Amino acid sequence: MPDIFDKIIAGDVPSFKIYEDDDALAFLDLSQITPGHTLLIPKNDVTDIFDYDDETAAKVLSKLPIIARAIRASNPDIIGINIFSNNGTGAGQVVPHSHFHIVPRYKDDDFNITEFSNADLYDTDKYQTIADSIIEKLED
Repeated sequence: MPDIFDKIIAGDVPSFKIYEDDDALAFLDLSQITPGHTLLIPKNDVTDIFDYDDETAAKVLSKLPIIARAIRASNPDIIGINIFSNNGTGAGQVVPHSHFHIVPRYKDDDFNITEFSNADLYDTDKYQTIADSIIEKLED
């Protein structure tokens, strides 16, 4: 069953496209966390970050800096950009089609993605245990 992004790719649902090629599409997110909030999606069926093959990842993710630079250049009031992706329903992914949020930041825009830290719960050994378990899986 096609999701909303499939319908946007097909042209069945209108969007405010800002970039398109054979592999990727970028368009304004209708929620507009801040002015210029854009989504980058693969045109083929990729559910989340875990579903990418190397070729698709290279073709789609290489567009992130291109689009981010264009967004930043579009408005002199932009002082930074957040890029993030929710992967899986447990991480808040609502549409089952991979997408990356590119959110321009403005002075006093009231959007805060960095107000959290659990650093006080970790010591050197805990950090190293987590790092080692991830490194082990890189070799798989």
